[in-house]
Amino acid sequence: MEKRWVVELSQEERQQLEQLINKGKVAGYKIKHAHMLLKADEGENGPSWPDTRIAEAYNVSESTVRNLRKRLVEKGFEAALEREKQTNRRTKLDGVTEAKLIAIACSQPPEGYSKWSVRLLANRLVELEIVDAISHMTVQRVMKKTNSNHG
Repeated sequence: MEKRWVVELSQEERQQLEQLINKGKVAGYKIKHAHMLLKADEGENGPSWPDTRIAEAYNVSESTVRNLRKRLVEKGFEAALEREKQTNRRTKLDGVTEAKLIAIACSQPPEGYSKWSVRLLANRLVELEIVDAISHMTVQRVMKKTNSNHG
């Protein structure tokens, strides 16, 4: 299978990676990325390990190695050493809706219940059309963040 993102490090880049590994106070993921890039190097001095061997050696998945190669080729040397930023994350509740959730949690529970459960709170948010849909786990995380006892 032909590799789409071929890693060919310059001598300067190899030296930078080796210095980073030997530096001491560097984040663990950066050291791991540096090691993997050095093993993936297909330049003159590189060992040119296949993705499966790199994945086994550094206890990561093959897709992690592939994504690291891709990030190096498409976004550059510095971007490959960093963690990729998550762009698809968005929160269901903003400050206003969180305040509404807390207000509901502080109110009297529905008839037949002694206290609010996270599932009841999630259902009430949907009933009141504050949100179109929400997981009880999202409600639980928000309630945990408020650091108060509503039961």
